[in-house]
Amino acid sequence: MQKSDNKRLRLIISTLVIFVIIPIVLYAGVVYLNDRKYYFISVVIVLLACVPLFIKFERRKPQPREILIIAVMAAISVAGRMIFVVVPGFKPVAAITIITGIYLGAEAGFLTGALSAIVSNIFFGQGPWTPFQMFMWGMIGFLAGVLGKTGVMEKKVALILFGVFAGGLFSFGMDVWGVISFSGIFSWEAYVAALGTALPFTIIYAVSNVIFLLLLAKPIGEKLKRIKIKYNILQ
Repeated sequence: MQKSDNKRLRLIISTLVIFVIIPIVLYAGVVYLNDRKYYFISVVIVLLACVPLFIKFERRKPQPREILIIAVMAAISVAGRMIFVVVPGFKPVAAITIITGIYLGAEAGFLTGALSAIVSNIFFGQGPWTPFQMFMWGMIGFLAGVLGKTGVMEKKVALILFGVFAGGLFSFGMDVWGVISFSGIFSWEAYVAALGTALPFTIIYAVSNVIFLLLLAKPIGEKLKRIKIKYNILQ
């Protein structure tokens, strides 16, 4: 009973941090800091993204190998984004983040997505869009981790559907930033126009997610399973 209560409390705290506190930080960065303090906002998001992960460990300290495996997944994601730089929108970032969430947990998924954005933008260019990319990819990883606990995400149909959903979610979320950063306020008319303009890229996002998930989910997932069992990490 106590263990179940602890899990419920961790989920509540993680949800509050990711879906309430971080969006407030993003909004404050755009509206009150005029999108000029994006380095500061990015660092704050990374620190907040660590909170759910460390809560997951409860009373014990995380082992270095637990942090290392998340860093490795983020590095793979960054490398994949760089390799496919010539194809706009066609990137494995969301897929790697989803796989991390499924097999290492929602908290690890969120942190991997956030780190992937801020680290890869060292090469692609940091800007006011970085915090929003961190949040959107992180949220995709978190949702994948929540669904991963049910076991449904190990089925191909579920992977395909979630890949399409993740492509739309990322594009729709970034369009929110685009509208707010352009005018300082959110306008449904401007948002609908932005969605229409971004539709070709949204389709590419979704297709690339599905392709990379079908190619990478099984081999990477099996390796992550073995690592978790062998070293008893992120259980």
